[in-house]
Amino acid sequence: MATKCGKCGPGYSTPLEAMKGPREEIVYVPCIYRNTGTEAPDYLATVDVNPKSPQYSQVIHRLPMPYLKDELHHSGWNTCSSCFGDSTKTRNKLMLPSLISSRVYVVDVGSDPRAPKLHKVIEPNEIHAKCNLGYLHTSHCLASGEVMISSLGDPQGNGKGGFVLLDGETFEVKGTWEKPGGAAPLGYDFWYQPRHNVMISTEWAAPNVLRDGFNPADVEAGLYGSHINVWDWKRHEIIQTLQMKDGLIPLEVRFLHDPDATQGFVGCALSSTIQRFYKNEGGTWSVEKVIQVPSKKVKGWMLPEMPGLITDILLSLDDRFLYFSNWLHGDIRQYDISNPQKPRLAGQIFLGGSIVKGGPVQVLEDQELKCQPEPVVVKGKRIPGGPQMIQLSLDGKRLYVTSSLYSAWDKQFYPDLTREGSVMLQIDVDTVNGGLKLNPNFLVDFGKEPLGPALAHELRYPGGDCSSDIWI
Repeated sequence: MATKCGKCGPGYSTPLEAMKGPREEIVYVPCIYRNTGTEAPDYLATVDVNPKSPQYSQVIHRLPMPYLKDELHHSGWNTCSSCFGDSTKTRNKLMLPSLISSRVYVVDVGSDPRAPKLHKVIEPNEIHAKCNLGYLHTSHCLASGEVMISSLGDPQGNGKGGFVLLDGETFEVKGTWEKPGGAAPLGYDFWYQPRHNVMISTEWAAPNVLRDGFNPADVEAGLYGSHINVWDWKRHEIIQTLQMKDGLIPLEVRFLHDPDATQGFVGCALSSTIQRFYKNEGGTWSVEKVIQVPSKKVKGWMLPEMPGLITDILLSLDDRFLYFSNWLHGDIRQYDISNPQKPRLAGQIFLGGSIVKGGPVQVLEDQELKCQPEPVVVKGKRIPGGPQMIQLSLDGKRLYVTSSLYSAWDKQFYPDLTREGSVMLQIDVDTVNGGLKLNPNFLVDFGKEPLGPALAHELRYPGGDCSSDIWI
C-alpha cells in the first residue's frame, strides 16, 4: 500500500519499508535531575551511536530546559509516518511533555539534528486552563497534523486519563481530544488505529498516588490501574473498559505495526504479564494473558515476593518479535510472536537488576533460574539499576537500553541509580534464530555528566522508530 507521491511526507510508506531505512547515527535521550540531589534542569542529550564516529557512545550535545524539576519522561514528534502522503509535513520538532510539571517543550531538531535547540515552551497554566489536565505522558502525532498527549491526572493530581490536543504547526493548545466529561478514570499510554476506528489507552495511577514513590498499600486499596480502555476513534469516547486477569498496572501498549492487524500487546508491570488485546468475531474487543513472568520468593527486599516489573515493551517493525524489560529482575526478553496467541521465548539477557549475586537480596525460590545472575560490567563499569526503556533499530538488529524508570521510583528501588546515574547500553539481536548479546564496546555512563549523575530515560531516533510511528 505504498503511497504514490513525488515528494512524500515524513517517515515511511509501510513498516516493512521503514525496516530498509538508514542505520541510526544519533539518539535523543531525556535526562532527569529531579530526586538526584542535583539542582539543575532536566536536559535532552544527543548520543552518537555511529560505530565509525570518533565520538561513538558519547553524549555530543546537551540541551538544558529553562526550569527545574520538570521530570522529562517520554517524547514524540510533530509529525510521523501517519502523515507519510503529505509532502507539506516535515519531522523536525521533538515533543517533550513533562510528567510532573505538566510543561511541554517543543525542540527544534531539524535545523541541526546534532545540536537541538528549544523552539517553544507550552506552560502548564495553559494546559490546565484549556484542558483541566496535567501530568503528561505519551505524545503521538496524528494523521490530521495535530499532536496528542496523554495525561495521568487533573491539575490537582487526581486521576484523569484525558488527552491534550495541540496544533501541529503552531503548537497552540486546542483543548481536549475526548469529549467534555469523557476522560478515563486513570491514564498513561495510548495507541490508535483509524483503520479499525479504535484507540487503546492504559492506566498507571493517579499522580498523587505514584508521585513520591511506590506504596504496596495503595495496590491493596485498588489505587493502581488494572484496565485498558477502548475508544471509538471517530467519536472520541470510551466504548469498552476491559478488566484484565493478572493485569495490574498496564503501562506500554503496542498495536501490531501492520495497519490491517486487529491486535496488539500491553505490558502489565506489577503482575509481570503480557496481555494480548484483539478484536473478536462479534466486533468488540477482548484481552487475554499470553506471557507470565513468575515472581521470585526473596529475602532482603521490601516484599517477600519480587515481581519482574515489566516496564517497557516493543514490537519489531515486521511484527515478528516482541521485546520487554523486567526492571526488577534485571532481564530483557525477546519473544517470537509469529503466533501472537502463543509467544515463544527466543532470547534473554540479564543487565543488572535487584537479584544479582553479592547484592542485598537473596532468592529463596525461583521458577526460572538455577542461580542468581552475575553483576554486569561494561568497560570497567558495574551496571547499576535494571534495564528499563528499550528502543530497536529499524532493521531490528540492535536494541538500545537505559535504566531509569521514574526518579522517585529509581530512588526507592535502586538508590545507587540516583547516586551514580543511569547508563545506556546496546544489545546485538539475532533476527534469524533469536538471541540477545551485549555489545561490550558501547556504554554511555550518565554518572559522568558535567553537572552530576543524571537519570536517562526514553530513546528516540531523528527519523522515527517502532514506538513513535503509526501506520494508517
